[in-house]
Amino acid sequence: MNEELVSIITPTYNSADFVSETIESIITQTYQNWELLITDDCSTDNTLKILQQYEQKDNRIKIFKLDQNSGAGIARNNSIRNAQGRFIAFCDSDDQWTPDKLEKQIPFMLKNGIALSYSNFNIIDEENNIKGKRMLPKQVSYEDMLLNNYIGCLTAVYDTNAIGKIYMQSLKNRQDWLLWLEILKRTNYALNLNETVGLYRERTNSISANKFKMMKYNWLIYYKYEGFSLFKSCIYIIRYLSMYIKKIN
Repeated sequence: MNEELVSIITPTYNSADFVSETIESIITQTYQNWELLITDDCSTDNTLKILQQYEQKDNRIKIFKLDQNSGAGIARNNSIRNAQGRFIAFCDSDDQWTPDKLEKQIPFMLKNGIALSYSNFNIIDEENNIKGKRMLPKQVSYEDMLLNNYIGCLTAVYDTNAIGKIYMQSLKNRQDWLLWLEILKRTNYALNLNETVGLYRERTNSISANKFKMMKYNWLIYYKYEGFSLFKSCIYIIRYLSMYIKKIN
C-alpha cells in the first residue's frame, strides 16, 4: 500500500536551542512520505540559519518566513496553506516525535476511518529529562473538549479528505484547542492511538506553565470564539477549574 503524504506543521520563533532536535526526530521517522513545512515568525537568533541548512540537505523540508511577528497560530496557518498532504500533523519547534509515530498513527486513522487522532506523550524538561507522562482518554467529543484540552498539539493529526483544510484562529494562545473544537464540530469524535509517540517540552516561560494566564484564554474561547453567554462561560470556567484542582490534589 502506498503511503499517504503527511504535511507536518511547525512554527518557529527564536528556537535555535531546540529546533535541530525537533527536525531530527522527523527525519528519522520510519514512515518516509512526509513534508515538513516550517514557518519562522521573524526570529532574532540564528533559527533561520539552522532551518536553511536542513532545507538544503532534505528537499522534503520547506522553509517560510513571515513579514512581521504574528504569533504561532498565524505561522501554522501559513504552513497549512502551503501543505500538499492528505494528513496534517503538528510538531512545535521544541517538541519531538518517536521514530514510529507516523508509521503507527496514519494506518490507525485509515483503519478506523477517523478525521482526527491524537495520542499519549512524555513530558521533558529543557535538558531532555523525562518529568512525567500524559495519559489521555481513549476517545473525546466536542463536549469533552469544552472541559479540557485533552489533545497535545504534538500528537494531533487530521485528515483533509474527511474535513478539508481547517485553519487556526489568530488568538495568541490556546489556538490549538480552538482548532480541535472546530474539527469536532464537524465529526463525531477523535480517537487516541493509545501509544506514547511524542516528547512535549515543558518550559518555565511557556503559557502552559502559567495556569492563571491560561484562564484568560479559556474565557476568550468560551465567550468570544464559541459564542457562549456570560452565564454559560462562567459555568465552563468553574468546571474547568474544578477539574484542575482535582488533578493537583
